Amino acid sequence: MTSLEGRSLLITGGTGSFGKAFVKHVLAEHNVKRLVVYSRDELKQFEMANELSAPNLRYFIGDVRDAGRLERALNGIDTVIHAAAMKQVVASEYNPIECIMTNVMGAENVINASINAGVKKVIALSTDKAVNPINLYGASKLCSDKLFIAANNISGNQGCRFSVVRYGNVIGSRGSVIPVFQRQKETGTLHITDTRMTRFWLTVEQGVRFVIDSYGMMRGGEVFVPKIPSMRIVDLASAVAPDCAQKVTGIRPGEKLHEIMIPVDEARQTLEFENFYVIRPDFHMWNPEEPRMYNGRAGNPVPEGFSYTSDGNPQWVGAEDLRDMIGLGD
Repeated sequence: MTSLEGRSLLITGGTGSFGKAFVKHVLAEHNVKRLVVYSRDELKQFEMANELSAPNLRYFIGDVRDAGRLERALNGIDTVIHAAAMKQVVASEYNPIECIMTNVMGAENVINASINAGVKKVIALSTDKAVNPINLYGASKLCSDKLFIAANNISGNQGCRFSVVRYGNVIGSRGSVIPVFQRQKETGTLHITDTRMTRFWLTVEQGVRFVIDSYGMMRGGEVFVPKIPSMRIVDLASAVAPDCAQKVTGIRPGEKLHEIMIPVDEARQTLEFENFYVIRPDFHMWNPEEPRMYNGRAGNPVPEGFSYTSDGNPQWVGAEDLRDMIGLGD
């Protein structure tokens, strides 16, 4: 029996890259009672429904900005995966209040609606850009993370539990640079912002499985961080178009040279496991013992001064491995 066995799930942003992969995975591998796709784009829902249908699958039009609609959608739901977000860095900078309304106020709406509807568990998806943010997207996701962690205080000892999953760039997501490189490939030249740039990298399938694993382990208030490899942007460009020239265009506004998933200041609360880290909450009145056991094993505190950064990562993937990961291998 899996942790999702017999559950009634709702996923916000369910027509996005992660949402579609999550729904496919759950329908194929987990015997859930009900699975609800909650999103605001009726065209995407129509297209997804033509591709994915099942007796226990439902599509629900709604926006995380609409608290009343959310609460209605959560009737009879015991598990929420919160994947809805405004994710484009430049669009968020140009339309800041829209980003805040979706990523911050939307998070608050999910929290309140989940508590009011009697939901048992909520997993919120985050990003490495929420760590030491320099753009509004990252700052809004940091606020979202803090809201979800603190929501455990509101729900009390017997109420809904909230946790966060944080990971890096996802292969094949709508925000991935791969489609950009593939379009530029036709010109014979790929634009690289900085040859030193590094990023964390994982497949959408890995992201889905890690979210489900984290759901099974969570007690509330944790930030779960997978151990995933880093890659250099120049290696990704070489993987997509090995015969193309590379032109350095300069780093863009709001963009980092390297990404961080665990900063030094969170190391004191971080436990290390074989394939992941757990950042425990500073306050955990709902779980006063706060044991170190997750997934049947005790985590080891990371050393003082520890950080998990894309440039200091011990795991790396090169151009050939990247070609296999993005489906360009022989």
